[in-house]
Amino acid sequence: MASTLDPQMKIILDAFNAAGPMFLRAETAEQARAKLRALIEANLTPPPAIYRVEDRHIPGADGQIAARVYTPEGSPPMGVLVYFHGGGWMLGDLESHDYLCRALANGAGCVVVSIDYRLAPEHVFPAGAEDCYAATKWVAENAAALGADPARLAVGGDSAGGNLAAVVSMMARDRGGPAISFQLLFYPVTDCALDTPSQKEFAADGYALSRADMEWFWKNYLDPSAEKNNPYACPLRAKNLKGLPTALILTASHDPLRDEGERFAERLIGAGVKVTCTRYEGVTHAFVSLADALDKGKEGQRQASDALRAAFAR
Repeated sequence: MASTLDPQMKIILDAFNAAGPMFLRAETAEQARAKLRALIEANLTPPPAIYRVEDRHIPGADGQIAARVYTPEGSPPMGVLVYFHGGGWMLGDLESHDYLCRALANGAGCVVVSIDYRLAPEHVFPAGAEDCYAATKWVAENAAALGADPARLAVGGDSAGGNLAAVVSMMARDRGGPAISFQLLFYPVTDCALDTPSQKEFAADGYALSRADMEWFWKNYLDPSAEKNNPYACPLRAKNLKGLPTALILTASHDPLRDEGERFAERLIGAGVKVTCTRYEGVTHAFVSLADALDKGKEGQRQASDALRAAFAR
């Protein structure tokens, strides 16, 4: 059983739940996107100041995709983190993760490139994953123009974005590059089975993410009958995890994704990959994005920033 809810986390959840049913699934993807945008706008705080932010378009797997480049104070070339937002492969965009990307850029002293990959159900698997790989390749090839060092390249993401970061790490290994030195995975989605103890413990609504939300996301992203064993969809099912980048994986005690994130960490360690896996007690899915109101969110951002800084210092 999970630990007791952190008092600050409880205040946040109570406020969210009082505003209406706190689940992200809806009849249509557009309704769910509007719901997430409204939730973010209702809780907006001024974003951290940063030296430079630039919106641009870069080549995706099938046409141009929007990206946002965050550059902190400092002397180039810096390390660079290619970041993939969460939202069940269906929700989220450059705006939804603007605060977090600014915080990571400032905290780690690195360039962050946030990627607005194609979303399901309009673009099902593997469209989003291929966009993320193409964008990572582009960042590696154009690092100097971004004030970044291609030899210090990391990928990262939260939830479905954590899935995409793990998948891009595998694609890069399997396709001969680019060389990725670090992967930052916040409560990643790693399997479509939804059969872990934490999936059962947090099946109900009210904890930021439910098993029903995950069923809805998977249904819209993937044809499991054809693709459930594809490691680029379900990294936990990969037969070979050798040769992947060093990883930091953060999980949350009150999150249906907790166990699959920790199982992925164990599998990576078993394959000889250097991994730090930290479970944050008393918090839910998305806690790292709640740092303005949650001390453990600040701790998670600080741990991630410190790990990136250390990885880029090697």
